[in-house]
Amino acid sequence: MVDELPCLARLNSDELRQVSSATLGHYQERASSFWVGTRDHDVSQNVEALLRHLPGPPPQTILDLGCGPGRDLAVFRDLGYVAVGLDGAAPFVQMAREHSGCEVLHQDFLALDLADERFDGVFANASLFHVPSQELPRVLAELWTSLRPGGALFSSNPHGPNREGWSGDRYGCYLALDEWRRFMTAAGFVELEHYYRPPGQPRHLQPWLASVWRKPAR
Repeated sequence: MVDELPCLARLNSDELRQVSSATLGHYQERASSFWVGTRDHDVSQNVEALLRHLPGPPPQTILDLGCGPGRDLAVFRDLGYVAVGLDGAAPFVQMAREHSGCEVLHQDFLALDLADERFDGVFANASLFHVPSQELPRVLAELWTSLRPGGALFSSNPHGPNREGWSGDRYGCYLALDEWRRFMTAAGFVELEHYYRPPGQPRHLQPWLASVWRKPAR
């Protein structure tokens, strides 16, 4: 089934290493300015979308995938959840640990090492679009395995006409809803809801596609 999924660009091993090193390098070099520019962003709509689909109340365990400096980690912590961060940029890992006091894993998205069925929820806010399409089935399968049965995954990605490539020194994959659905359902997830952001704007001014998915209970 995975072989039937679209691959928008075929990258060799050297090119994949370049995707990781350049994209992470972008964030590492701009860690402080990124924090200043994003710490007051209101993503409460996204946080609430994940929380209403978790299989139970706090203290459930949430993985913040691509947690950056830890803004949302602190939100989950304050709401009573066991929040665990993950980021590939070392400055973000340190900043997130200091800001939230939570456990933060230093891992590249393309080299995840997650315990099986550890998490009740995964919060992937503006992160998974950095995964090249050829690697996305594997990464989604790893996240599926890290979720407990009945767990939920939230994602928010900039959508587009099913293209991928470099934007400056960052790599991005810009999928339309139908293609994103194909990847998610092939990984075993069931769609719960989707919407576009920011709210209250016409579609051409809503660059973000948000969606929530369930790992079926046994």
